[in-house]
Amino acid sequence: MLKKISNSKVLKVFGLLLILVSCDSKRVYDEYTSIDNNKWEINTPVTYQFEVKDTLAKRNLFINIRNNSDYEYSNLFLVTKMSFPDGHKIVDTLEYDMADKNGKFLGKGFSELKESKLFYKEQILFPIQGSYTLDIFQAMRKGGEVEGINELDGIVNVGFRIEKIN
Repeated sequence: MLKKISNSKVLKVFGLLLILVSCDSKRVYDEYTSIDNNKWEINTPVTYQFEVKDTLAKRNLFINIRNNSDYEYSNLFLVTKMSFPDGHKIVDTLEYDMADKNGKFLGKGFSELKESKLFYKEQILFPIQGSYTLDIFQAMRKGGEVEGINELDGIVNVGFRIEKIN
């Protein structure tokens, strides 16, 4: 004998499954910024402002890059500037591999769009509570040239993520 299941029960079960699948227990902060025309200008930072309340728990910080097939390079140079609530600043120059030796992009994704989750800082403690700002600049140059690339093609989104450490 078949039993009828009401639409409201189906919606409740579907909603519960959606909530369970979408939970991200490590996420403390996770934001993305779209890059206009997929061309990241050299002196245009991607900026994130975030609040820190917990100064006792260590965190992992990531820069997330979504690129498409217009990205021509096997690596990516970034400059970051983190500003603390007390005015202190830390500037880092970072290099990441974006493709393997055969030119295949390392990021995840099935289409031409690839997402790379790049470690920025591991197991850090934020020393004080308050509002922090992170500015991320692209710092790419063509081999042997002093001047940077004015518009870096193929960068679709730049993201910043803070994760709890279990």
